[in-house]
Amino acid sequence: MAPVLNLVVPLLALAVLLGAAYMHLRPRTEALVAVAAGAAVLATGSLGRTDLNRERDHLLPVVLFLIAILVVAECCRAAGLFAAIGSRLAAGGRPRLMFAATFAVAAATTVVLSLDATVVLVTPVVMASAAASALSPRPFQLICVRLANSASLLLPVANLTNLLAMPDLDLSIGRFALLMAPVWLLVLGVEYVVHRIWFRDELAASPRAARGAPLPLPRFPLVVVAVMLGGFAAGSWVGPAWVAGGAALVLVLRGLLTGDVTVGQAVRAGQPGFALFVLSLGLVVAALGEGVFGDALAHVVPNDHGLVALLGVAAVGAVLANLVNNLPATLLLVPLVAGLGPVAVLATLIGINLGSSMTWAGSLANLLWRRTVRAEGGVADSRDFHLVGLLATPVSIVAGVVVLHLWSQLV
Repeated sequence: MAPVLNLVVPLLALAVLLGAAYMHLRPRTEALVAVAAGAAVLATGSLGRTDLNRERDHLLPVVLFLIAILVVAECCRAAGLFAAIGSRLAAGGRPRLMFAATFAVAAATTVVLSLDATVVLVTPVVMASAAASALSPRPFQLICVRLANSASLLLPVANLTNLLAMPDLDLSIGRFALLMAPVWLLVLGVEYVVHRIWFRDELAASPRAARGAPLPLPRFPLVVVAVMLGGFAAGSWVGPAWVAGGAALVLVLRGLLTGDVTVGQAVRAGQPGFALFVLSLGLVVAALGEGVFGDALAHVVPNDHGLVALLGVAAVGAVLANLVNNLPATLLLVPLVAGLGPVAVLATLIGINLGSSMTWAGSLANLLWRRTVRAEGGVADSRDFHLVGLLATPVSIVAGVVVLHLWSQLV
């Protein structure tokens, strides 16, 4: 009976957690669901003290980083950074130029402030800019969620999946970026071409009248973010959570002095309910990995270092991300692939990060984006989302893995 419970209870808990994420429950309700799911798994006894200590050491730094970077992003918004960027996006009135600028902003925000900042903070800005320019919002809002997943390949701090994989990678942030840089550039190129083709009619619209002078960019948050990035790159001995936490503290103190941010606003920005969700998800997935499900998955994963094997682990990552979401996919798959070396883990991340953009449930960022668009009075077009994903994602995964394989042999 125990083996059955150790499989059924974690599977049900995972289904409940993903269902709660899909329904966008209130933060307090989401936290209660997370606690209940985690408690149910712990009650089965499938995880011993050693397992719990391992998951704590693995997940806690990731969750603390997530809280800190969300606070940094909110302080940047409150200081007017995104409003100033939005005023620049719409200033020229030319659809293709605005699309190129939106593309650059979404990619840069994902790399610097993580994919959640892109879907939650950049999406409303570009929607407002498109409305002010009397342009269709479809190409501008979709590129935000596409690049939230695709552009997150460059740095570990850009995506929770990358951070969850770092303990099994044994790479510095600089080495991670060096290996992934050509993959990132290639993927961005594919995304740009596919979007320009898919939205060719919207982007061929007549230019609108140029708007007035753009808002000034606030310097203080830009300087703090630049120093934070330098800390990520230079301080490999200091965890990203500490660096982001320091930046968040500085920005919150500055915001309190200027009146841009309140204590309650900073606490809400950290999304403590979502942090509990991630911790609970880690426990549930750890329990799955210790049972029959983990054993079955281990038989599917290729066990060599060649290009075909790398394509195989990327494909498994993409499929698993769309079946159980990208975070559980990372927690389940990366430990199984880690023995093959860092290139295999990076290929897995290519499959997971890019593959998760093909279905709504593939990534929590997709669900956050859909909720954000609807909250702003827009339409999250399922046809655009899925067909653009079908056109861009398989090509990006295959090409990205091939480039990673060739580039890793040179550097």
